[in-house]
Amino acid sequence: MKITILGCYSATPRTFTNPTSQVLEINNHIFLIDCGEGTQVELRRNKIKFSRIKHIFISHLHGDHFFGLIGLVSTFRMLGRENPLHIHGPKGIKEAITLQLKLSNSWTDYPLHFHELTNTESDVIFEDDKVIVSTIPLQHRIYCNGFLFKEKPGERKLLISKVENYNIDKAFYRSIKKGKDVILDDGTIIANKELTEDPKPVKSYAYCSDTKYDEAKIPLIDNATVLYHESTFLESHKYLCATTGHSSAIEAATIAKKANIGTLILGHYSTRYDNIEQFEDEAKTVFENVEIGDDGKVFEF
Repeated sequence: MKITILGCYSATPRTFTNPTSQVLEINNHIFLIDCGEGTQVELRRNKIKFSRIKHIFISHLHGDHFFGLIGLVSTFRMLGRENPLHIHGPKGIKEAITLQLKLSNSWTDYPLHFHELTNTESDVIFEDDKVIVSTIPLQHRIYCNGFLFKEKPGERKLLISKVENYNIDKAFYRSIKKGKDVILDDGTIIANKELTEDPKPVKSYAYCSDTKYDEAKIPLIDNATVLYHESTFLESHKYLCATTGHSSAIEAATIAKKANIGTLILGHYSTRYDNIEQFEDEAKTVFENVEIGDDGKVFEF
């Protein structure tokens, strides 16, 4: 599992920082999460192939999270894209993008599918044989979701020496790796646990965009391998959290601790601060395993 931070600052873009966007590589998928201004430039800078992005997940319709989307959709068209593009985001995102395409007479030549979200409870929004993606309802000033990306368990590992010891035909290997027991010709049942090892543990990534402190999401992200949680303010400005619908670094760390998270990545810093290392320092007073997100930073798990 690999996370590339394209941008992780709040509010307006600057010459040296970008608003929110990141790429998650998980189980042979490349997902784009949020798409602030400058996203396509950062995709190029980080050498991420546009053609491999098939699904984009937008948390909410504040500009610093989706104003780069129309540019990216348009660039895909100019590059001759043919593969479908799926955009998952709040109700209204289809109108926002298609109106710009209409007024600029820039309709895409590739299939563009919008999956608009309205549910205020967690919902599965994408699933295949490798990954399942569900929403994490968040408490912000407007309708907002985070996303939980979770690998599906792989096949069990075949213990060849054990299988051969019982002279089991290769025709049964597939079903054994799927967890089935084996019945020998004499009726003896060989338990699957004698013939296989557990698959690699599944990994999960919880992305919590703009939100005030809210423990309701803890059961949805419990035991996630990695949590990205916004941490807009330091304690000196914690009084702004409630009115703006944001969290502090310590609040993000508290959620991570209560949800038994493996690693916490901080981001969405207010641009009023000159030193983002302060966010890590404050968060670590509550939760030890903290990483400081920053533009261009890559995390592998």
